Amino acid sequence: MAVSQSVLDLIGNTPLVDVSALSPNPDVRMLVKLEGQNPGGSVKDRIALAMIEAAEKEGRLEPGSVLLEPSSGNTGIGMALVARLKGYHLKVVLPANVSEERRQLLAVWGAEVIESPGGEGSNGAVRMAEAIAAQHPEWVFLYQYANLANPRAHYEGTGPEIWRDCPEVTHFVAGLGTSGTLLGVGRYLKERNPDVQVWAVEPPAGELVDGLRNLDDGYIPPIFTELQGAELLDRKTVVGPKLSVEWTRRLAEVGIFAGISSGAAMAGAAKCAQAIDQGVVVVVSADAGWKYLSTGAWTDDIDVVTERARRTIYF
Repeated sequence: MAVSQSVLDLIGNTPLVDVSALSPNPDVRMLVKLEGQNPGGSVKDRIALAMIEAAEKEGRLEPGSVLLEPSSGNTGIGMALVARLKGYHLKVVLPANVSEERRQLLAVWGAEVIESPGGEGSNGAVRMAEAIAAQHPEWVFLYQYANLANPRAHYEGTGPEIWRDCPEVTHFVAGLGTSGTLLGVGRYLKERNPDVQVWAVEPPAGELVDGLRNLDDGYIPPIFTELQGAELLDRKTVVGPKLSVEWTRRLAEVGIFAGISSGAAMAGAAKCAQAIDQGVVVVVSADAGWKYLSTGAWTDDIDVVTERARRTIYF
């Protein structure tokens, strides 16, 4: 194995693992792409690097620049890692009710936290970041929800990796957050095979499922509109907190220690498998389980965990 010159060189090329033992349909294979294998621990490492490198090419960044980003998911950690290695300072706007693991990981990479009201969730963090960016034009606001480098990272990286490793894919399933993964991977796969279906997994309106959003909650990511996301998606399926935790535990049964949003995506993939006669479903596991241990997702009573998840954002 070649020696990497930087940890950033390890972003991408994550493994694809067959978990067909969990498929509710014996004629449908299910494969999981393990994005927790990225150095910052999540799929968001891809867009963090892509957005920062795009800003560098555009001349928007110079040594010591200050970056600003709203985040209630893994993007903040990915950006903090990249910024630390490249010599930038990151300010992250995040809801007050995020998990303690999140705060600690941001501190590890030297990011500064600006709290937004917990009751307003990720939408509140976005609004506050937009207001702060207007007050500080000298800071660089990359804004993952409107940055085309976000879906491009998946069009140029995640999508080609899936096609390389599994050209027989018939359905692609991922959680709906910024929508970058669905837009980038979905477009790439459909260009190779127009029959590939793209399914988005979203939580019920008003419910928290870590890292995912329901478009009916009042905020639609600009990239989703600009890239005609509604036309690209073949179907959206709703998965609530309890089912997300159940499928997080089921992943552990086949040795995959993944986060709760991965459980939500797997639940959506299982719904897909039940709805089709045969095929190959590829689902994205956004991150690993280490950052979720305080949820008790694998050990506590599932109803207790579900209620806990309604109060706290766990990535």
